[in-house]
Amino acid sequence: MKRRIGISTLLLALTMLLTIPAPSFAGIGISITVAPPVLPVYVQPPCPMDGYIWTPGYWAWGDAGYYWVPGVWVAPPAPGLLWTPGYWGFAGGIYAWHAGYWGPHVGFYGGVNYGFGYFGHGFVGGVWVGNVFRYNTAVVNVNRTVVRNVYVDRTVVHNTTVVNRASFNGGGGINARPTPEESRATSERHVAATTPQVNHAQMNRPSGGSNRPTPSSRGGHDRR
Repeated sequence: MKRRIGISTLLLALTMLLTIPAPSFAGIGISITVAPPVLPVYVQPPCPMDGYIWTPGYWAWGDAGYYWVPGVWVAPPAPGLLWTPGYWGFAGGIYAWHAGYWGPHVGFYGGVNYGFGYFGHGFVGGVWVGNVFRYNTAVVNVNRTVVRNVYVDRTVVHNTTVVNRASFNGGGGINARPTPEESRATSERHVAATTPQVNHAQMNRPSGGSNRPTPSSRGGHDRR
C-alpha cells in the first residue's frame, strides 16, 4: 500500500496543490490509499514536571498498517516554542501524512480534534509567560505536587452533543481550512520533532500482531 516516490507521485502532488491548503505541505511524508481509524478515547496522564508540553497521540503507518502512537509530555526544544500536531490529509485519492513541528505559534493541523487543548485550531492548554509555561487545568492534567504554574480558563471548552472523532482532513473526514494566523505560522522558523519524540514513536511501532491501542498503551487522549 505504501507508495514510493516516482513520476506518478510527483504528478499527484501537483494535483494536491490545487486541493489541499498551502500550510499543509510543510513536512509531507508517507502517502497511502487507506483511511486512518477514528481517534481513540482515553485518559491523559498528568504532566510530570514544569515546562513539559503535551503532544497528542496519532495514527502512524507501519508494515502491518496503522498503529497508534500515544500522546506524551515532552520538553520543547527551547522556551517559547509550541507543538503543531501532525495530521493525515486526504486529496487526490490518497491519505498523506503532514508531520508535526515546533514553532513560536501553532499552525494548521487539519482541524483534527485531538483533545486536551488541541480542539482543531490552535492550542488552549497553556501559554508561555516569558520562559515559564503556565498550564490551563481546565483542559490538561498536571501533577500539582510538582507543577505549580497553573490557571483555569473554562471559556475555551466548547461542549457539543456530537463529537467528530475523524483523524484526517478532507472528504469523509474533517472539512477545515487554515485560519489567517495558521497560514502565517507556516512561514515561521520550525523545529522538527525532538529525539525523545522520535524514540517514543519508534518504541510504539509494533513488531507484529494487532496495531490497535491496548489498555496499557492508552496514555494520553480523552476528547475533552
